[in-house]
Amino acid sequence: MNIEGLDYNTQREKLALPEYGREVQKMVDHAITLPTKEQRQRCAETIIGIMDRMYPQQRESVDYKHKLWDHLAIMSRFQLDIDYPYDINQALTMATKPQPLGYPTQHIPVRHYGRMIFELFEKLKTMEPGKERDALVCMTANQMKRSLMQWSHGSAADEKVADDLARYTDGRIQLDLGTFKFEKINMREVSDNNKKKNKR
Repeated sequence: MNIEGLDYNTQREKLALPEYGREVQKMVDHAITLPTKEQRQRCAETIIGIMDRMYPQQRESVDYKHKLWDHLAIMSRFQLDIDYPYDINQALTMATKPQPLGYPTQHIPVRHYGRMIFELFEKLKTMEPGKERDALVCMTANQMKRSLMQWSHGSAADEKVADDLARYTDGRIQLDLGTFKFEKINMREVSDNNKKKNKR
């Protein structure tokens, strides 16, 4: 719907730093157009003063003034030709969008254990028997049991953990349930985690 005379934010130019508002952005845009460096400098210092008064509670933070000048440079799209009292190279880094992180696409047979546990399975397949492998087996088995209980996915019986550990390590790790002792799991903690998960 386009009603004559109405000006919607969605139709306006996107603000570089919305926290300062559109009026401050207009001041910065005006400063860029001033003909002399002296005028631009005076205007920039006035704008910094306004920005400073907008967030007085942040004056205690480290490099507060430096950040204000960095923000001014970003809002001007680095086109404001003045003598900055600080090095604004850091502002270039702030203004650069980070590269998007690749979403993990690795397939795992069962989601309740999670990708990290399957990475541990792969690690266990390559390890020689010994204290280091025993410690990793212990940690992995206990986390598997915790995951089963937390996600309420089927049975959390010791036999299931032992079977899954053998299956996903291609039979290399055989848990002896006669001698292996699982850590005691705090059911209240598991219950609290499930409540948090259900609220999401």
